[in-house]
Amino acid sequence: MTFNELGLNELLLKAIETTGYTVPTEVQVKAIPAAISGADLMVSSHTGSGKTAAFTLPSLSRLVERKPAPGAGPRVLVLTPTRELAQQVEKAVKTYGRNLRWLNTACLVGGAPFFAQVKQLSRPVDVVVATPGRLIDHLTRRKIKLSDVETLVLDEADRMLDMGFVEDIETIVAATPASRQTLLFSATLDGVVGNLASKLQRNPQRIEIAPTVENRGNIEQRLMMADNLVHKTRLLESLLGGDGRQQAVVFTATKRSAEEVSLTLQEKGFSAAALHGDMHQTARNRTLDKLRQGRIDVLVATDVAARGIDVAGISHVINFDPPRQVEDYVHRIGRTGRAGRDGIAITMSGPREMGIIRAIERFTGKRMDVHVIEGLEPTQRPAGPRRPGGSKPGYGGRPSTGSGWSRDSRDSRPGAGKGWSSEGRDGNRGGYGRDERGSAPREERPGFGRSEPRSFGDRAERSTYPRDEQRGGWNRDDRGPRREGSRDGARFGSDRPEGARRPRPAARG
Repeated sequence: MTFNELGLNELLLKAIETTGYTVPTEVQVKAIPAAISGADLMVSSHTGSGKTAAFTLPSLSRLVERKPAPGAGPRVLVLTPTRELAQQVEKAVKTYGRNLRWLNTACLVGGAPFFAQVKQLSRPVDVVVATPGRLIDHLTRRKIKLSDVETLVLDEADRMLDMGFVEDIETIVAATPASRQTLLFSATLDGVVGNLASKLQRNPQRIEIAPTVENRGNIEQRLMMADNLVHKTRLLESLLGGDGRQQAVVFTATKRSAEEVSLTLQEKGFSAAALHGDMHQTARNRTLDKLRQGRIDVLVATDVAARGIDVAGISHVINFDPPRQVEDYVHRIGRTGRAGRDGIAITMSGPREMGIIRAIERFTGKRMDVHVIEGLEPTQRPAGPRRPGGSKPGYGGRPSTGSGWSRDSRDSRPGAGKGWSSEGRDGNRGGYGRDERGSAPREERPGFGRSEPRSFGDRAERSTYPRDEQRGGWNRDDRGPRREGSRDGARFGSDRPEGARRPRPAARG
């Protein structure tokens, strides 16, 4: 099937030819004719499947049929969770609508000058692409009216709900006509997304495209075990300094981590920059432009960059911190393997994070191959039948029921006590910023044996004295008089030095 068979306007077909696309994707084949007919849609499709064109093309096609009245508000409204995705959608609208000379668009996102957006809205606007929070600001100040909206698009609806935009979405929807067409695109159509759809849509048509990673391109998925933060940072530096890397995106869990990792890489001589939600929109745009121009080799970002980045030169995606949700993993690794190229996605994990690793493998239907770097092998061995690709013989622990590391190998290798444990109590409890507590097995450490009670100096053993005596004199009868106005009626002993702790004044009135 070709785009000519989907019922699109001739002006749009000419614009599609200039982009080089000749065959529509599966989601486009199913969604475009249904959307042109005016039906409400619930669409589930993986990243990179062409869903942006699946709602942009039919929305523009309906605009061509009837020009707006003078002074009318926007007729198409697209809501997205992030600024980058909003800008990407507006760019697609301009690309496909290049032959519509009268078409005006506006992108309303946070972090950008508010009054510059007000100036955009002062002229007739046909398509508005916005994030919910900034659109609410314009609605509150009466800078935009939504009474003329004919098509409402919720892109990445599940992500917007995860970010807490449900109330903003309901407020925005209430400002649009009840006769509008609503197109909802989401990674999942169940749960809270399904509840939202039941409130916003009328007999929607459901379209689901299987979320398989293989459909997007040849992306090799790897898993690397890390003992602690220092070990993980050394692994990252080795990966970025290896052969075959072009540009890379490194994902972290927090904004602070993105800044710290970026600064660390800069100190090591890498051309790196951070991208996260606390940055001003101008700075974020400047960083993305440098990435597209090749002036930045490594982008260290939070999940805000998992949607909206389309740079063909990205050869590696490295999850410095595993994503908190499996859907985010698919969006993250979708930043590589673009435009038919091959890509490599590497996820670093400790034993506490093996649960999300297994959930990711179930979601994608593909098992990650364990890889190691010579000289940077983890001190602990992964449990179960995992084997690192191309590694030394004998690597890999015996099957066990731990949280990703072999219980049997904990104390059998040198330095085992310093690494991670399945119980999370040995060594440095993960090693992330904590000092190491020794390498001896638990049975040989003072205080860990059950045969001898722990010593507390002159205090008596807990098993031989009543509770009040055990506490070293804190019996209710000998704690001293209650001081008036002390917090929660606390008592202060007479032997406390004066002025050591100042009691709070008594409550007034």
